[in-house]
Amino acid sequence: MNIRAKIFRGAVDEPIIQPKKPKRAKAHSLQSINVSRDAQRRSNDRTTDRHRLSDEWARITYNGAELKVELVNLSGGGAMVAGAFEPLLWERVDLHLGNHGTIECAVRWIREGRVGLEFAHETQLDWPSNEVATVLRHVIERSFPHVRFRESDEPQPSKADPIAEEHRDAPRHPLIWSGTLHYDFESIQVRLRNISGTGAMIETSASVPVGAEPLLELSADVSLSSTVEWAVGDQVGLRFHSPFDMKLLAQAKPKLATSGWKPPAYLDPDANFQEDRWGRLNLVELRQELEGFLKR
Repeated sequence: MNIRAKIFRGAVDEPIIQPKKPKRAKAHSLQSINVSRDAQRRSNDRTTDRHRLSDEWARITYNGAELKVELVNLSGGGAMVAGAFEPLLWERVDLHLGNHGTIECAVRWIREGRVGLEFAHETQLDWPSNEVATVLRHVIERSFPHVRFRESDEPQPSKADPIAEEHRDAPRHPLIWSGTLHYDFESIQVRLRNISGTGAMIETSASVPVGAEPLLELSADVSLSSTVEWAVGDQVGLRFHSPFDMKLLAQAKPKLATSGWKPPAYLDPDANFQEDRWGRLNLVELRQELEGFLKR
């Protein structure tokens, strides 16, 4: 009813000025009141394209030397860099993004001064080889019980075999660990690119600002409080607030890395991405190598 009708028709069934609605929360609804933030979001960063970077730089280790390179693109398991170095296809390059942000890469393509790098598929464990071997054995026993060790009467790998020796020094496993990042009232699935006793590098499509203090959950019993030290593209470096006991990683069930790999859209689609020359061991081979390593 409008105000004219109220005056001339004498309607008094409802007031002209409605009473204000109470601002307090209703007892039956937790969503009846807005909770103010310390700082409001100025833009929706989750929809922006963070693959193409601008004026971002990183270090690489190539042939034992450290070089500064420009990061052109970074996400989805690979990177495009530009710098004063001329690698060969499939050569190893270590990319350093920041603290806890070193990742092994392989050269996938080279064109016009730019180099396409593929990240190692597996989660890299930054611990001494003997400790890594112990953890991997516990992980296989816990998560993949169908894979058995050799019986004692089965032949042991020959120490004269250079490949076996190389794998004993640095077993290349096919395991990928994931976790859940809890931050800003959200829970986000993330992939562990590497992890050590002091920090980790994760891959996530969510925007997590530098200085934030998210909780990284690896299993129902393993959660790590951390601080974001850096964030570039989809890669984020975390520093743990307290030392991480690597044996706890066995409680988090990993997945197997697949032999195939789909390149990010920004990498050259004409390059040959079908080959896999990482020399990754399967679970049976890995378990056999671990047994030989731990008996040394």
